[in-house]
Amino acid sequence: MNDSSSLVSLVAMAAIGLAGAGHCAGMCGGIATALGMASGGRQKPVLALAYNLGRIASYSIAGGLAATLGYWGREYLALGPLLRVFAGIILIFMGLYLADWWRGILIFEKAGVHLWRLLQPLSNRLLPVRTMPGAVLVGCVWGWLPCGLVYTALAYAAVAGSPLEGALRMTAFGLGTLPAMLLATAFSGAFARRLQDRRLRRVMALLMITFGISTLAGPVMHLVPGPGPAGQVHGGH
Repeated sequence: MNDSSSLVSLVAMAAIGLAGAGHCAGMCGGIATALGMASGGRQKPVLALAYNLGRIASYSIAGGLAATLGYWGREYLALGPLLRVFAGIILIFMGLYLADWWRGILIFEKAGVHLWRLLQPLSNRLLPVRTMPGAVLVGCVWGWLPCGLVYTALAYAAVAGSPLEGALRMTAFGLGTLPAMLLATAFSGAFARRLQDRRLRRVMALLMITFGISTLAGPVMHLVPGPGPAGQVHGGH
């Protein structure tokens, strides 16, 4: 993948994070409240930043792992086009969920519940958060919270050209969620409620659906036979 297409992918991932920021802030409302109660004054924004840096670090690790699995699938199982189709479909599903038109994406959140059951006791032991290192650790753990939006981003990271690019895609996604999450954390979830506005969610949903359709276009066009040298379609008689 060349530098320009890689840059487009990173921008797209940041846009996915920004588009779903309301969902992300709502999912993490509990930790936002916990951080808000732990400290006041000037320390609260510092803890919010530390928590979110830990959260983004977890996304980056997950992106590298997803891209590694995607690489093996492409190289050894010839699953490249199928992976892109899957990524495009997941993006569309997430857009439908954000617009509250269809909630089927929640089945993917259920798939992550088993992992979260193992990590949740650890996160509980780290609360209440009163220091920056503690906030980073909580963010690292909460980054694995079952979330359809994160799984949507991971599906797109899985089709990256390398594990490093997959990690960078998820970093860009996390940075896209950062402005809303910082405000939601610093103000104990009050800002998250504003992001749940139906009109805003539907605008963001349409953007995500559009991106999903564009992701599907590549492999679909690849499967459509093109004209032969004499103007005839390949595979026809």
